[in-house]
Amino acid sequence: MAFEMKDIDESQAPLLDHLVELRSRLVRCVAALVVAFGICLFFADQILGFLIQPLKSAFPEGQGQLIFTKLYEVFFVELKVALFAGFCIAFPYIANQLWAFVAPGLYAREKKAFLPFLLATPFLFLSGAALAYYVVMPTAFEWFLGFEGEAGGLAINALPAANEYLGLVMQFILAFGMSFLLPVLLLLLHRAGIVTREQLVGARRYVIVLVVALAAIITPPDPGSQLLLAIPLILLYEGSLLLMRLFDSRAAKDKPEEAEAPADQSAS
Repeated sequence: MAFEMKDIDESQAPLLDHLVELRSRLVRCVAALVVAFGICLFFADQILGFLIQPLKSAFPEGQGQLIFTKLYEVFFVELKVALFAGFCIAFPYIANQLWAFVAPGLYAREKKAFLPFLLATPFLFLSGAALAYYVVMPTAFEWFLGFEGEAGGLAINALPAANEYLGLVMQFILAFGMSFLLPVLLLLLHRAGIVTREQLVGARRYVIVLVVALAAIITPPDPGSQLLLAIPLILLYEGSLLLMRLFDSRAAKDKPEEAEAPADQSAS
């Protein structure tokens, strides 16, 4: 079982066995991705229609269109859509296979410490992707379409290309999804003893500057989407500091109990 908490000394295996296991698990991951890709390719039109909704809602009713300037462009757009959606569907299985390969090399206490972060990763990624899809993209697209009008006696109309639009949507979803994994990264570094809560509190002002700069780099150049990414990241950072305080308090309470237990054993 992948999540059975066996200790590391009970699961030692030669290097060749590890390599064979790694190959088999990679094959399973690729097979899962191929199957998910095939299913999503069959529903590529529906998935593309779902991804188009934020742009459609930003246009006035009955207006707006996506164009393609190359004959094969829409075909490759549907391939990208199917691959992107297929990876999202297959990711839980891929993560489980990676965990099943790494878990035997961890002590039981390390597995218990790491498993909550593994379970929180897809939830946080989906939260960031949902924020991008339902809030940020409609707001950003309305702002972009606000530049339509007239200049020098000529009309300026938005005619987004299908491939460029898909790239923009994937940029939004990946940027927000990956950025929302910040608490997982910080808490793992804290549990590993690489950083302390006091160090992160002292670096708060620098982190805020880095978050704002990161939001400006990985989002399109509109202030609305940059703020909608920077503000949640700062809140997630503060939430991580709060969780670190709880972990430190619990660890401080556990230490006296661990110290008393050997003393009681020696007295007996």
